[in-house]
Amino acid sequence: MNPTVFISIVTTGFAVAFLHSTIPTHWLPFVLAWRSQRWSRARLLGVTAFAAAGHVLFTTALGVVVVWLGLNVDRLTGKVFPWIAGGALMAFGLSYIVRHLRGGHHHHHGHSHAAEAPTQASDRAVILGLVTLLAFSPCEVFLPVYLSGIRYGWPGFALLSLVLAGATFAGMMLFTSLAAAGLQRFRLEALERYEGAIVGTLLCLLGLAVMFLET
Repeated sequence: MNPTVFISIVTTGFAVAFLHSTIPTHWLPFVLAWRSQRWSRARLLGVTAFAAAGHVLFTTALGVVVVWLGLNVDRLTGKVFPWIAGGALMAFGLSYIVRHLRGGHHHHHGHSHAAEAPTQASDRAVILGLVTLLAFSPCEVFLPVYLSGIRYGWPGFALLSLVLAGATFAGMMLFTSLAAAGLQRFRLEALERYEGAIVGTLLCLLGLAVMFLET
């Protein structure tokens, strides 16, 4: 087990999860609901944190499946597994880069980024909708990161899950707060536009590290 590789995995994981949180669906609906429902800032951040927790838990549950399958494959393939995992990471990375070059956005939640909360809806309905919005929309781009840490077992999985949680909470709370402070002045179009290329490049580099440093 190469500690340099694991540090690279942790760093890449944080960057990927944080970049993922810049997507407007992770903060804009909360700010729109805050404005329409006339919530306090404390309630806005509380609802955002609650939704972030659901988002992280659902992603982590999928990560359990990825790690369990990966551990079993690792036992069967032995030294070949780093090449399998590294190749998979590069495939994921290249798919993000190709989609970016084609002008597509790789992340979809099945609704408009600017979807507004119903003006006269009850607080309970709005909060349930916001929490559901993210709870069942996992951070799928983090799953390859879980795959890259298979050889570090469940302790590695636990640390990566903490990294996912930290980056997601930090990003969502930060961008929601900034947007609430000045919705019209807050723009992330450039970062969102290049998210696919950045994430794809990070995954490809991590794939190379896993293949050549873990064998």
